Amino acid sequence: MPEQDLSTHNGKQGDLLAAIDLGSNSFHMVVARVSDGELKPIDIMSEKVQLAAGLDAEGLLDEEAQQRGLDCLSRFAQRVSQLPRDSIRIVGTNALREAKNRSHFIARAAEVLDVPIQVIAGREEARLIYLGVAHTLSDDNDRRLVVDIGGGSTEFIIGSRFEPLRLESLHMGCVSYTKRFFSDGSITREAMDRARTAAARELVAIRRDYRRLRWSSTIGSSGTAKALRQACMTLGFGEQITLEGLKAVRDQLIQFGQADKIEIEGIKPARRAVLPSGTAILIAVFEILGITAMDYSDGALREGLLYDMAGRLRHEDVRERTIKALKKRYHVDAGQSRRVETTARFLLDQAADAWSLNSEEYRNMLVWAARTHEIGLTIAHTQFHKHSAYLLQHSDLPGFTNTEQQLLAFLARGHRRKFPKEEYKLLTDDKRHSYRFLCLILRLSVLMHRSRSTAKLPALKFRVKEKSLRLSFPAGWLENHPLTRADLDSEAEYLRAIGFELEID
Repeated sequence: MPEQDLSTHNGKQGDLLAAIDLGSNSFHMVVARVSDGELKPIDIMSEKVQLAAGLDAEGLLDEEAQQRGLDCLSRFAQRVSQLPRDSIRIVGTNALREAKNRSHFIARAAEVLDVPIQVIAGREEARLIYLGVAHTLSDDNDRRLVVDIGGGSTEFIIGSRFEPLRLESLHMGCVSYTKRFFSDGSITREAMDRARTAAARELVAIRRDYRRLRWSSTIGSSGTAKALRQACMTLGFGEQITLEGLKAVRDQLIQFGQADKIEIEGIKPARRAVLPSGTAILIAVFEILGITAMDYSDGALREGLLYDMAGRLRHEDVRERTIKALKKRYHVDAGQSRRVETTARFLLDQAADAWSLNSEEYRNMLVWAARTHEIGLTIAHTQFHKHSAYLLQHSDLPGFTNTEQQLLAFLARGHRRKFPKEEYKLLTDDKRHSYRFLCLILRLSVLMHRSRSTAKLPALKFRVKEKSLRLSFPAGWLENHPLTRADLDSEAEYLRAIGFELEID
């Protein structure tokens, strides 16, 4: 039986979708309507919040920066208040990846918006940026390099059409570099050179691999590229960003001497403070990667979010591809994972109402866990469930947020032996209750197929209450399958240790 595609069903004709990007420099929101297979933006909002500027030496986000973010989100919330909650997606990027107290801000922000906030990994951010850019460009087969300088990180993607080939996220951004090299607002040649050198050192890590792949065009996205393109045009260097134009912008900024004295036509006041650092970073990018000219695209992370949500208008859910790739890479027994998945679906159908597991999220995550719970066998059979959990949590999994990877890892870790109490405590409050139930379903599904037999299971009945589970088998079946009976008795002991009663008849 082929695996079922678990792509979401958002993106029907006429639907409204909203994407909110909590960037290190700016917060952005796009509301768009699905029309004739495309997304038509109907409202765009953007505010300079400079969340990264609020990170102190200990990696804590200060109260002032948090309040700026919450005030911005309260305005965004009014615009999307009438949209269904599953039509809104909100992601945090580098500043929230770095903040040690991010959970505190995320909880406060989720209350304002009534929508969960997902912090995404750097490479996932790069993938979504590329998706947003690719939908604004001509649909050709040439390779392109996309560079997105954000407030705390810079993403580099080489891709063709809608498929990224290389994804990287480096720890350099216009806000973090402003704090590091231009904190007093002074713009000197020495500060410019130090910022450029620091960026060049970061770029050494990807230089050889990226230049070996080659590309035919270079695209800049987001605010820094837009501002520098405008600055180059104002200084008479045409519509493309070039190294000559960037150096002219640098020299002009040094002449101004202070960020608050920058006067370049088309550059907004809110952009002035971070323009010197953005210029230094982009000069290093041009020099280290050998770029001659860069065009600009209006597409970016928030547009990528919309296209990723939308039905994934022309493509399957990238998470499906990711799971398939994991199974192939780690040589998963396809027949066994399919049997476990089928049983997990069956048990979930019977328990969904009593345990409030009717959300599509729960079905998707349970099925993906069923398909990947054995990937750790490639490392070692002993404690392979721990190896599976480690791989799911720490691998780059395109399409999955950090939280989703943590939840998948928890399900894999908990599918056998003792229930993982410590890992369970690490789940966020809003996930613990439901994912404990999903873990119990996966445990039973795996147990029922321990023999790896291709024979079908008998007609089962599965009834649950808040703290009890009851599995009923046809008369005589358990007597003819003593290993399964012994495993179920052992499982009843494991579940009793966490306050559940498993009845078997």
